[in-house]
Amino acid sequence: MTTRRNFLAAAVAAAGAVALAPVARAGTVLQAAAGAKIAVPGTGIGIGLDAKAFAASRRYVATSFGDIAWVERGGDTGIGRDAQPVALFLHGFPLNGFQWRDAIALLSPYRRCIAPDFMALGHTRPRPGQALDPDAQAAMLVAFLDALGIGAVDIVASDSGGAIAQLLMVRHPHRVRSLLLANCDTEHECPPAAMLPVIELSRQGRYADAWLGEWLRDKALARSAEGIGGMCYADPSNPDDEAITAYFAPVLASEERKALLHAYAIALERNALAGIGQALRASRVPVRTVWGMADGIFSPQGADYLERVPGNSRGVRRLPDAKLFWPEERPGTIAEEALALWNAGGASA
Repeated sequence: MTTRRNFLAAAVAAAGAVALAPVARAGTVLQAAAGAKIAVPGTGIGIGLDAKAFAASRRYVATSFGDIAWVERGGDTGIGRDAQPVALFLHGFPLNGFQWRDAIALLSPYRRCIAPDFMALGHTRPRPGQALDPDAQAAMLVAFLDALGIGAVDIVASDSGGAIAQLLMVRHPHRVRSLLLANCDTEHECPPAAMLPVIELSRQGRYADAWLGEWLRDKALARSAEGIGGMCYADPSNPDDEAITAYFAPVLASEERKALLHAYAIALERNALAGIGQALRASRVPVRTVWGMADGIFSPQGADYLERVPGNSRGVRRLPDAKLFWPEERPGTIAEEALALWNAGGASA
């Protein structure tokens, strides 16, 4: 793993300041504008930081919403430094910022890449009594960026993180340069029907133990057709043991953490995107969407909606064999699409 990461860093460094063309989806070769090719050993899971290194990179920043956990790579790292443009990665449910480890590894030469954990997920510590609905999460992100001294960002978002990204874009358009969306909530599917059993179990206080707890204890079950693997990943070997632990152990660490997880899920019952269509149509923020068409959580109509509704839609790419959490399995596609959006001037709109 260390060798792979070092190779990636050395390869990108060799390109210097040359802007790179999009990254190939598999067996990746980065093509420099001058024609030089930089081989990268794969674009699947395992390029970026492993869980131990990711945890060692984690920091916390105090806000009025609580202590927000975040990891960053690339650029001039640290609070108050904004010399390089910032890319903000927003994860899905019930994951955390670890979802983006490999995409960040590929994109950190071009952006200061920041992956926070939402309140109630991962390692963020919300203040007592803090609301956890998508509106509150979007407001938290503004406070989080303010605390880090960051102005506008390029957002990459997935699943419920995509809903929060849309709210942030229409309410604080000056903070969003561009938006790259993977499968996520849309105005007419927020939440998706597949979330209703999760919400009901959360109301009963059972979701954490009955689903995530069982998957953490039996990782083969987690990867089965009945687990998060079969539901949300195309490759039956995903998520691996390390990822399962990284995602579920923090939210199962105590009864308090389980209660927060349940509160997050219950807060998704209200359609936070109801009526957002008009604001999306009026927005000039460039929006590019990549949609896994084998997703059993969000319907293909979500891709159609995001193709026609945002006022500055940059179109939709449809991946026929990809499921909900395809960004974790295909970080090269995220890198390819992000670079194409940014290099086309999306980040300067």
